[in-house]
Amino acid sequence: MTVMVKTAAGNAFSAAEGHNNKSIRYHSLTALYQKEMADHVTGKRFIIILILVIAMTIASVYGAVTGIGSALKDAAADPKASFDASFMFLKLFSTGGSSIPSYMSLIALIGPFIGLILGFDSINAEKNSGTLNRLVSQPIYRDSIIIGKFLASSTLITVMIFSTGIAVGCAGFLCSGIRPTGEELVRILIYLIITDIYVCFWLAMAMLFSVFTRQATTSALSSIALWLFFAIFMSLLAGIMANAAYPVNTEYQQAVNGLKNYDLNLNLNRLSPYYLYSEAGSVLMNPATRAINAVSYAQLVGALRGYLSLGQSLLLIWPHLVGLLALTFAAFTISYVGFMRQEIRGN
Repeated sequence: MTVMVKTAAGNAFSAAEGHNNKSIRYHSLTALYQKEMADHVTGKRFIIILILVIAMTIASVYGAVTGIGSALKDAAADPKASFDASFMFLKLFSTGGSSIPSYMSLIALIGPFIGLILGFDSINAEKNSGTLNRLVSQPIYRDSIIIGKFLASSTLITVMIFSTGIAVGCAGFLCSGIRPTGEELVRILIYLIITDIYVCFWLAMAMLFSVFTRQATTSALSSIALWLFFAIFMSLLAGIMANAAYPVNTEYQQAVNGLKNYDLNLNLNRLSPYYLYSEAGSVLMNPATRAINAVSYAQLVGALRGYLSLGQSLLLIWPHLVGLLALTFAAFTISYVGFMRQEIRGN
């Protein structure tokens, strides 16, 4: 009887201790999340990001309205000129002016820099200043520090991306009078979610470099170098490797190796998160895109012109979405493991 009483008391104590640990973990994570959000919003870096976002929104709306207006004037002046009037609201995001890129092009360029700016010194700057040493000496779980930093930065990224999307849509509607359909709104929502994941990937990469480098300048340069490689040099490298494996210098080589060259080039480019995001965005925001792989002449024979439904577009891009999610998870996991194994108190 005495043993049973002791066992029950021990189980109750273990349950209470487990509940107390969960409560401590939750409160410490919440406190660190609020601290990081406050640091972001009150810092000078936030003002720079806000100026970039506002300028990007104004430029993209102006470029889309002028671009669509110019195309409509050309179509009215020349009856032979073709202009696709379907999915006009999506064109507010995918159309640019004569010298102004579209919203999709601008967010693909500026979005990664927002993630890099928020994460390049998230760990090593606090380590060098000594604040990280004071944090780990507090009665909080160590992983709450890096999780809180990532959650706060990703929250800010989500708010900014959806704010720009809503602003472009509302401003475009007021300036052009183009009304969206339900399918267009859903496509834009999914596109903004994919953009959020893409920018969070660069946030995770910036935090990864911040964990494994001592100086903030080193992590910043490493992050920018990686972005430049994926955005610019990856396509060049893919083309060189495809041409080396399947040359297409002569007409005979083009006939024999043309399709293989294209497939290899495409598959190598898809190793880049920048290409995955760009391809997924173009399919989602342009329903006229019916294929993303090489299409033979036999497949084109008898094919009908038309637009893909939302479900059909999602079938084309779901591997891209899974790939971006996996890359983001892998980058943050490496950062998490590296941070948990580092010795901080002695630094």
